[in-house]
Amino acid sequence: MNTDEYKTISATSEGYYTEKRSKFLAFAHHVETVEQVKDIIAGYRKKYYDARHVCYAYMLGPERQDFRANDDGEPSSTAGKPILGQINSNELTDILIVVVRYYGGVNLGTSGLIVAYREAAADAIAHATIETRQVEELVKYSFSYPQMNDVMRIVKDMNPRIISQTYDNTCEIVLSIRKSEAEELRQRLAKLL
Repeated sequence: MNTDEYKTISATSEGYYTEKRSKFLAFAHHVETVEQVKDIIAGYRKKYYDARHVCYAYMLGPERQDFRANDDGEPSSTAGKPILGQINSNELTDILIVVVRYYGGVNLGTSGLIVAYREAAADAIAHATIETRQVEELVKYSFSYPQMNDVMRIVKDMNPRIISQTYDNTCEIVLSIRKSEAEELRQRLAKLL
């Protein structure tokens, strides 16, 4: 897998698992910030106020280093960790999976809980559309108007996304390009000066 690519889900998906009358409702969301995570979890706590547990795990960023798992009162490592395990085994990031549990009156035991949370999370991922995205870097370049054709030739050749451009006495262009190609773009533009 390229270092400048990562996998995430494109839209919210749902999963479901039931064991001994306990119901596990799983929801996978595309998220990019901890604030989004907090808002979504608060929404589920409100919507499913009568549920026994609202457990979750999330992974953020292309480097996959910002993550958290929460058992919400279930025995330690029986809920959040198996949810996070599914995120990891699918190599996903920028994802939050919330599993809402309605207790069915029969204890599942720690191994039963681990299986239930893992299967509910897996079902939500199975129903998700997984897409590969690129890690991009911004390249800002200032140039004089007569250099316009040379700059646009490089842009056409390397095909970065144009984020913004201003044409004045000094022109400026902001480009977004795949991280692995950013240095080449900078060097080619620098040679124009």
